[in-house]
Amino acid sequence: MPHSHALASPLLNAGMPFDATREWLHQALAQALPRQQRGDRLQYMSDKPLIPAAVLVPLVYHPSHLSVLLTQRTEHLSKHPGQIAFPGGRAEAEDASAEATALRESLEEIGLRAELVALAGRLPNYITITGYEVTPVVGLVRPPLELRPDANEVAEAFEVPLQLFLDPANFTRHRYELGGKTGSYLAVTHENRFIWGATAAMLLSVGESLTQQHFLE
Repeated sequence: MPHSHALASPLLNAGMPFDATREWLHQALAQALPRQQRGDRLQYMSDKPLIPAAVLVPLVYHPSHLSVLLTQRTEHLSKHPGQIAFPGGRAEAEDASAEATALRESLEEIGLRAELVALAGRLPNYITITGYEVTPVVGLVRPPLELRPDANEVAEAFEVPLQLFLDPANFTRHRYELGGKTGSYLAVTHENRFIWGATAAMLLSVGESLTQQHFLE
């Protein structure tokens, strides 16, 4: 059974102004129930230090609803070709914070300007089996977006209704074998798009934070 502590405010009710929605998100993320991050069930086993990285979790504001802005990576990339992801990447020396990394990468990858993003908070860090420690930074985005995706990295940028990720029934767990070990990953489907791995796990974390529930035990 989900464990719930509902916020006093209704969940992203239609007609809530932009600034009030951003404040609601900020409070929801600050009050999120603590839990260990999940997703890939194979632990990162290495003596090498984790590589810091960040992604932007862009929630696009519409008067009637919120949506999540996602990207599909191009097929020719050497890492994660064709996968659905948030804009983001590894931290650079000049980045003052995870927020700076997320905003820089979002500008580089999809042309999303920082002035359109009202930062609302963070989700728990996510450690990938490839050795990255990813900080998901949540931001409320004000349309019109006027995106300019980098054709070398991004095949498409698209929106998915946030409501999809607020229902635990929409998430599934898939098991796999790798190097003699058994692991698992989370996935969620929207229309003909299969969203899985770290991205799906962070989206589940979004749902848990905004509904104040533990979805999957």
